[in-house]
Amino acid sequence: MLTVLEAGTPIDFSFADLMKYHGPEFPGGVAHAYCAMRHAVSLLGAVERREVTVRTAFPGPGGRDAVEMVLRAVTGDRFTVDPGLAAAQRGPVLARYVWEFTHGERTIALQLRDAGFVTTEFIELGARRDRDPAENARLTVLKQEMTDRLLAGAVGEVYEAVPPPTR
Repeated sequence: MLTVLEAGTPIDFSFADLMKYHGPEFPGGVAHAYCAMRHAVSLLGAVERREVTVRTAFPGPGGRDAVEMVLRAVTGDRFTVDPGLAAAQRGPVLARYVWEFTHGERTIALQLRDAGFVTTEFIELGARRDRDPAENARLTVLKQEMTDRLLAGAVGEVYEAVPPPTR
C-alpha cells in the first residue's frame, strides 16, 4: 500500500487501484511510479498529497496517471517531465527512470537500481513504431514481466535514493 494524506486524513492506494484509473495499456509505467512514490513517502514521511511536486525523466502515460491519482500533481501543475533529469551516463535502459519528489523544503531524488528490472529487449522493442502483431504480443508479455519484477521488490529494493541534482 501507498498512503498519503488529504487534509490530514490518510488515503491508501494499491497498485490495483492505480491500474483501475490508468487502464491496461502501460502497467510497467504504473508500477514504476508506484514503486518510486512508495520509496519517496518512506523517506519523506507522511505527505499531504496536494503539496508534493514531482519531476521525472520518465515520459510514460502510466507513470503520469499513477502520479495524478495519488498526488493530484498533474491537475495541480506540480508534475513535470524533464528530459534533462535523465541519467544518460547510465545508458538507454536505465537513463529515464529518475524521479524527484519535493514536499515542503525536502527533496528526494530516486533512480532505478541496476538490478534487471528493465531489459534491453523491452526498451528496444518499445521504441519501435513499426511492430507487427507478434512483436506487439511479445511487448505485452515483456510489460507484464517487468511489472511483476517491480512489484515483487520491497520498498528500497527497486529505486534507490541519490543526491538531488543541483540547479
